[in-house]
This record gives sequence, C-alpha cells and structure tokens, in this order.
Amino acid sequence: MNLWLILAVNSIALGGLLFLLASGFSLIFGLMRIPNLMHGSFFMLGAYLGVSFLRLGAGFWPAAILAGLALAGTGAVIERLLLRRLTGKPQAQVLLTLGMALIVADLCLMLWGGDPIEVQTPAGLTGVVPVFSVVFPTYRLVVVVIAVAIAVALWLMLERTRLGAMIRAGVDDPQMARVIGIRVSRLFSIVFSLGAGLAGLGGFIGGPILSVYPGLDQDMLPLALIIVILGGTGSLAGALVGSFVIGFLYNFGQALFPDLAYVILFVPLLAVLVIRPQGLLGKLAP
Repeated sequence: MNLWLILAVNSIALGGLLFLLASGFSLIFGLMRIPNLMHGSFFMLGAYLGVSFLRLGAGFWPAAILAGLALAGTGAVIERLLLRRLTGKPQAQVLLTLGMALIVADLCLMLWGGDPIEVQTPAGLTGVVPVFSVVFPTYRLVVVVIAVAIAVALWLMLERTRLGAMIRAGVDDPQMARVIGIRVSRLFSIVFSLGAGLAGLGGFIGGPILSVYPGLDQDMLPLALIIVILGGTGSLAGALVGSFVIGFLYNFGQALFPDLAYVILFVPLLAVLVIRPQGLLGKLAP
C-alpha cells in the first residue's frame, strides 16, 4: 500500500474517532453557548479507565462500554453539582471547565503514571479487509462503522423523537424553548452526560490507534474546537463532516508538512469564519 492510501485509511479512522469526541461537544456548545474545555479530558479519562477495566479482567468491548458509562455518569455529576450553579455566567463556566481539565490531567498522571500505555487491538480484528480494492485494517474499519452507527442513532434521536425535538429547540432558541415550557437545564444535563460518555467511549476505542498517554486531552481538545467551529455549532451533520475533513487535514499535514501541521488546520478554519461564520452546516444565532 502506497503512502497516499495509508494516509487516507488512517485519516478515515481518525475522522471516526474525532466524531465520537466532537458530536457531543457540538451539541453541548450549541446548548451552553460556551466551549467545554474539559471535553478532551473526558476522552483521555475514558481511555485510562478502559485500560483499568482491561487490567481487571474485562474484555475489550465490555471495557469500552464501562468507560463510556463511567464518563457519562461523571459528566452528569459535574453538570449537576458544578456547572448548573453557574448558569448564565459563561466566563465562570469556562474557567471551571479549564480548572477541571487541569485537575483531571494531574489525577491521570498520578494514578496511571507518565509512560504511554499501549492498548492491544482486540482479538479477531488484527487483520485487513479489502474495501473497493483498498486494503483496510479491520479494526480501523470497525471504528468507522461504530462512528457511522452512532451518527445514525444520534440523528434518529434528534430528528425522530420528542427529546430530539426539544434539544433542537434548545439549540436554536433556548429563550423561546424556556417560554414554551421546555426545561433547558434538564436537556443540558442529558446532552452533557451523553457527550461525556461518547468522548469516554471514543478515548478507549482510540487506544489501539493513538495509545494512551498524558497530554492526550491537550492534543484532542483543539481538534474538537476546530470541528465544532468548522461544522457549525449544534449541528450533528456539521460535526460528522468536520470530523472527517479535519481527520484528513491533520494526517496529511503531519505527514507531508510536519512543521506546518497546525497552519494547515487553521487556515481553512479562518476561511470558513470569514466567509460563513456560522460554519459549514450551522445556522446563524438568533
């Protein structure tokens, strides 16, 4: 397989992982109107917790599910006990999430050490699968399939359920949603918990590809921020498109222009902000 195909395959797999990180983040950003600066910490903490579940004897997929559930519960507690008390104070919320991110980073360093942890690819998924004459590593293909399945499930929830209609109303116009009786604070709790759980799930699933190491949160958070701004605040479709766009830009930039990797990421972002400030698939704020 030549370099271009390898980079393309890796970019698709990275795009799937980034969607697990960015989908919940996009909805949280859409409801809360501020960036959750500890979202990368959810990704890293999920990876470390999944490793611990593996060491306790759980299988790979049970460990992934447990890591996602643990982070969903953690997100619910943080939102209910801390963030809800700061409703209407965006600067305080930003500072709180930043402080929590630093605390989580230090806790992970204290509990799991500073050495990178390699996560083995689950048994049965170590080979390759031919896809349209391209040899695709089996595990990376599974990651993409999981990301697409979650995207479909989230879309069905948002577009075909009462809960989804309320979430969309809260994203589009939170003040009007409150007027008609929608409890936006409860919606935020649900979305925050869901976003944290997806990030934790993605963190562990990404272990065989990215490994688990201190600073993983700082590497992933800027990518999530770029995806949300690029795709559009509160837009699930925008998060999906943005994740794969950034996956390709990041991988090809790192390989071909390592000294300009972040420049390659931010130049398209600046262009989108100038031409279409609401993002590729976002809506203008009311």
